[in-house]
Amino acid sequence: MSFKTISVIGLGYIGLPTAAMFASRKVNVIGVDVNKHAVDTINQGRIHIVEPELDMLVHAAVTEGYLKAVMTPEPADAFLIAVPTPFLPCAEGEIPAPDLTYIESACRGIAPVLKKGDLVILESTSPVGATEQVAEWLATARPDLSFPQTVGDAADVNVAHCPERVLPGHVVRELVQNDRVIGGISTTCSVRSVELYKIFVEGDCIITNARTAEMAKLTENSSRDVQIAFANELSMICDKLNINVWELISLANRHPRVNILQPGPGVGGHCIAVDPWFIVSKTPAEARLIHMARVVNDSKPDWVIEKVKIAIADFLQANPEKTAKDITIACYGLAFKPEIDDLRESPAMAITQKIAQMHKGTVIAVEPNIESMPSKLTNVELVNFEVASKAADIHVMLVDHKEFKMNVIKSQYNIDTKGIWN
Repeated sequence: MSFKTISVIGLGYIGLPTAAMFASRKVNVIGVDVNKHAVDTINQGRIHIVEPELDMLVHAAVTEGYLKAVMTPEPADAFLIAVPTPFLPCAEGEIPAPDLTYIESACRGIAPVLKKGDLVILESTSPVGATEQVAEWLATARPDLSFPQTVGDAADVNVAHCPERVLPGHVVRELVQNDRVIGGISTTCSVRSVELYKIFVEGDCIITNARTAEMAKLTENSSRDVQIAFANELSMICDKLNINVWELISLANRHPRVNILQPGPGVGGHCIAVDPWFIVSKTPAEARLIHMARVVNDSKPDWVIEKVKIAIADFLQANPEKTAKDITIACYGLAFKPEIDDLRESPAMAITQKIAQMHKGTVIAVEPNIESMPSKLTNVELVNFEVASKAADIHVMLVDHKEFKMNVIKSQYNIDTKGIWN
């Protein structure tokens, strides 16, 4: 095996499972993260995120000596960059542009320890051209080494892109079973990347060029975003026409060639709510449908807030002896999807935050997958389902966790964005 030591830069929701998976195949893995708490937790054989089966993998890998976490990169044979790619600051209404600061910082970190024969793979979801930018950053930092953008297959260091494409809550299984799209800057870059991933990947490793690999991940998530936008727009239309959108979709989906997704409070997570903007920011004149889907999905939380305001008004009209300060609102779910603790880009979080800002009374939240309230919601109390169901006057269903599905609340003042209490 030409890869005796693998380094994973970024030990979050993708980096840590990837590191653990390589380590489970008896390969030495060095995980790198700037978060000291994450590093210390992993070195104790524990995990700092919620992902089924991952705790056992990490514990075994650390106990057996195949995985360690550090804060400063060390020499390795392959480096996988799995760091965030958020947005640059922008004014309201402007097209968000990707922020590659974390990727650039990762490149600066690994550059001093690179050597001839190393492989660098960008796993972070990135705009088209980011992998070439990585190669340029590394070449600038290490002029003593050659890179594929100048010498092709003869490069001292190979560079490729291989985007993750896993479902939170099923990451451990999907890392192994899913196909991988691999785009090297040269043929050798791609071939060596396939060799690396085949250490644990059972799915096909499909070779293309770097730009197409980057665009493949953006396309996958943009396609889903457009489909969700259709469902969300349909839910607003049906609300205006007094039609049950979930019944309507169920009926429409009985057509053999129709598969409409389910509406919700918006779109969240680190992929679907983000990746389409990478396409739009690069080609704004051409990406009209993708852009509009983002506008529709980003507007859904505001629509939910309006429904909450109507519920408050209806409650006060039915209870004239009370004021807004007397009303308790419960928000059910803060994560961006069911059965995980990931709050990134979560519309449920944004809605709860806005309710807390506008409402003069008490706001409580139920999120069974976290132990403490995030700093953005310090004025919202984290409670269990039983407490919320009894204490609240208005119930806002935002995430269809299994606990909520099993405990239906019947109330005149339900705002059910997931259709599980209808």
